[in-house]
Amino acid sequence: VQLQASGGGWAQTGGSLRLSCVASGSVVTINSMGWFRQAPGKERNFVAAISWRAGNTYLADSVKGRFTISRDNAKNTVNLQMNNLKPEDTAVYYCARRIGSSWYQPTEYDSWGQGTLVTVSS
Repeated sequence: VQLQASGGGWAQTGGSLRLSCVASGSVVTINSMGWFRQAPGKERNFVAAISWRAGNTYLADSVKGRFTISRDNAKNTVNLQMNNLKPEDTAVYYCARRIGSSWYQPTEYDSWGQGTLVTVSS
């Protein structure tokens, strides 16, 4: 599976951005997908995840009420709608395919996309 993330950019505090992750290749192997983010000098942290068939969603506490994850099975795409952005949301955002049991650990994911940079200014 190959994943291509896009949609990053610059936003002011309180603004919105929408990230997309398009899957190609062996998409039938996708059970669930997730978004992680990594700020400079920090570890990669869980943001959101979604199950491919049922559409069950999981969100980090820091983004609940502001971010929404969705999927479009017909287009093999997972979207991350980010509203009410804060400077602490600044990071490179990565999408990945979940292959393990945990929803929240990056070690349970593979096929990482190249990442897309989100910058939020105050």
